[in-house]
Amino acid sequence: MHSTYRAPELSIWKGRPSADRAYLHENIQALDLSNAPILKQTTLQPVLIGYSCDAGVSRNLGRAGAAAGPQALRGVLGRLPLLKDGPGFLWDAGDFTCPDGNMEQTQEGFSKGIELLIQHGYFPLGIGGGHDIAYAHYSGLAAGLKEGTRIGILNLDAHLDLRQPDPLPHSGSPFLQIAKLGSDAPTDFRYCCLGVRPDANPQELWERASELNATLIGRDELKPSTLPGVLDKIRTFLDALDALYLTIDLDGFASAYAPGVSAPSPLGFTPEIAFQVLDVVLESNKLISVDIAELNPEYDRDSQTAVLASGIIHRILHYPDLF
Repeated sequence: MHSTYRAPELSIWKGRPSADRAYLHENIQALDLSNAPILKQTTLQPVLIGYSCDAGVSRNLGRAGAAAGPQALRGVLGRLPLLKDGPGFLWDAGDFTCPDGNMEQTQEGFSKGIELLIQHGYFPLGIGGGHDIAYAHYSGLAAGLKEGTRIGILNLDAHLDLRQPDPLPHSGSPFLQIAKLGSDAPTDFRYCCLGVRPDANPQELWERASELNATLIGRDELKPSTLPGVLDKIRTFLDALDALYLTIDLDGFASAYAPGVSAPSPLGFTPEIAFQVLDVVLESNKLISVDIAELNPEYDRDSQTAVLASGIIHRILHYPDLF
């Protein structure tokens, strides 16, 4: 396995003990990607995989600290209950680290990890780390899925993340990199950004999104009176896809709910809105992988951002008949 890979450590999973293995920390199984061959699963299996890197955030002039996000999320997630409609257990595939600031090397390893997981019957749940996780994640999906698969991206985020590398890639450039993946000209790019804000993106990015034919749903549309139309717009976006990759940047949430992020703002959306969107995505039966980016425990309060991220994963794990 890649040199940036760190195998899972089950000792970090802690929580309330129970007589009937009622909590997630009591139902974690290690999946060491460095131990080949990986068993091919006959039923879809959920697996956590960490992207312990915030070099891209620093390159994008954000506040560092998200490299510790994967461990912080595990610390909270393990305390949550595993209910009867959830999977029998959750796999932990460890982390890809960035000890020397070489983000590209971390992305290369993470991408290979995603490719392996997809090819062997797993449902990846990525934990960041900076939003540059998205380029690595999508690259792994593109390599692991059947050629010709129409993969779409739904990004819950205040930012379009369509910036040019300057000169190196960073946490603000992943979706432009995806659009140009494998060529100098944009490929068949299927991208929807939900929660995007006028105060968070310069004019250049709005024009680039238009050129790339991206579907944009503004933060101002995410209110009870207009939400039904938003959900219909998402369903229309999903109709044209074979598979969906969902990426959630926690800085899209209002900082009242998610203070522990790289770029906080009080103007973001609410968890209630995000969960309604998540339910529509899950209902489509097209969701194949998810990641949650920009969890920065250094700035969190009472772990509430980690609790929010864990709640998202918990809801996915317990969606009926997914696992």
